[in-house]
Amino acid sequence: MRTQALPWLRQKVVIMRVVLTGNTCFKIANFREGLIRALRDNGHELVVLAPGDEYQAMLEEWGCRVRDLPMDRNGISPISELGLLRNVFSFLRSERPDFVFSYTIKNNIYAGLACRWLGIPFVPNVTGLGPAFNDKGLINRIVRLLYKQSFAKAHTVFFQNSSDLATFVNAGLVRKSRARLLPGSGVNLQRFVPSPSSATGDSLTFLLVARLLWDKGVGIYAEAASRMHEAYPEARFQLLGPIDRESRSAVPIEQVEEWVREGTIEYLGQTNDVRSAFQSADCIVLPSWYREGMPRVLLEAAASGRPAITTDMPGCRNAIAHERTGLLCAPKDAEALTETMKKFAAMTGDERASMGKAARARAEELFDEQIVIDAYASVLSSFAQ
Repeated sequence: MRTQALPWLRQKVVIMRVVLTGNTCFKIANFREGLIRALRDNGHELVVLAPGDEYQAMLEEWGCRVRDLPMDRNGISPISELGLLRNVFSFLRSERPDFVFSYTIKNNIYAGLACRWLGIPFVPNVTGLGPAFNDKGLINRIVRLLYKQSFAKAHTVFFQNSSDLATFVNAGLVRKSRARLLPGSGVNLQRFVPSPSSATGDSLTFLLVARLLWDKGVGIYAEAASRMHEAYPEARFQLLGPIDRESRSAVPIEQVEEWVREGTIEYLGQTNDVRSAFQSADCIVLPSWYREGMPRVLLEAAASGRPAITTDMPGCRNAIAHERTGLLCAPKDAEALTETMKKFAAMTGDERASMGKAARARAEELFDEQIVIDAYASVLSSFAQ
């Protein structure tokens, strides 16, 4: 930690070495670009600890040093997990950062333990609970114990929805005084802007943007699309996102190709910029039953002035206002999703446009990325004083 007088500031500021760690470079680059740029512009030294991927070069262009952290995101082998913990500990002991910001489950837990042992200030962000947290039995008990130990000395614990915050506080995994609620990862309101829908009559375009996982509701969406074609043959049902081959919940590409051959789904592949896909869509659909923090795609949809249909699940339901900016449906229920999509299709063009305008207004009020950036800046500022 050092003090430096930046030319655009009248007073001296404390410059810190900050580590950001997560389970992919992609997630840090995609969800934390605004934060990284803000920290960099304030003179902080940034180091990313994550498994290397094609987004590593992008992070380096933004001024981050990137250090590879090999890990199995879904593995539960005790030997492998102890090895991962050792690697995180060794890196932080060698790097000796002034602060660690962590994201995703394993990075939160192992960075938290290492920071506790090394006396490094630590701020995790609970980006969702994942399936292990809610599984019954030994794994559930182990995960909860690890959370309690790793968060015991955390400076602040950020949560992305009120349900997750309440779960952790009520279970005694984090002190209420250290828990703080954020609007997900926020959304850049200058990058995602509203555009008018071009839909006429029944020629609506529905779009699901997600990693192609069963528990993101991809299969439910395909089944609902098949049912919808009977009543709305002019409607289009698009799917955008990468195959996640490392996940046990991955939808095989062969299944996606079968849906395409059947005429059920239009698969758009994957992209680094979803804005044009949003502009071509009339409604964003996310039928996830995964324990999300707060899905970024729903925030981006709102900022783009697009209504959304999602499930009545923690995180998902926090991202919309039911019947004002979008519609909720029951999870794991293709019939419920179909009926909800039909309800949206039955709206007038003016009603759908009004819903999109309300979504944008809500994004401006609640989901501005600057809220998240300011929260992190406040943490660093309070520690430096």
